[in-house]
Amino acid sequence: MQLRIQRGKLSKIDIRQLSPLILAFIGDAAYELYIRNHILTVNSEMSPHKMHLEAIKYVKAHAQSEFVKRLMDELSEEEVYYFKKGRNAKSGTVPKNADVQEYRHATGFECLIGYLYLTEQDERLEYIFEKIVDYKEEI
Repeated sequence: MQLRIQRGKLSKIDIRQLSPLILAFIGDAAYELYIRNHILTVNSEMSPHKMHLEAIKYVKAHAQSEFVKRLMDELSEEEVYYFKKGRNAKSGTVPKNADVQEYRHATGFECLIGYLYLTEQDERLEYIFEKIVDYKEEI
């Protein structure tokens, strides 16, 4: 597949054609960066090791699965499409620390984040990330 670049970015057509696992790959990175920034902002005195341990609480498959379940009623049709695209993707890996259903939901969540990130929906991402920080206190 040849990508059509617009001003250094992928077009919406190209993004829609990307593998859901590629979107999840990008979403994982964008989500991890947000979480690390959040932890740094609220706990700047923590050691890097403790920050890492705190980040794991947000990025593990179980947590991502719980977050996306709570967000489902607030997702648009298009966002649900990308979540399901990622959830239903066949990855070649077996989860170590999560059951298969949690792992698939987490992949769907990361696919959604990747889609929002690549389409530069920054306000929507910020809203979702803020909700996740609130949800984290509940789980």
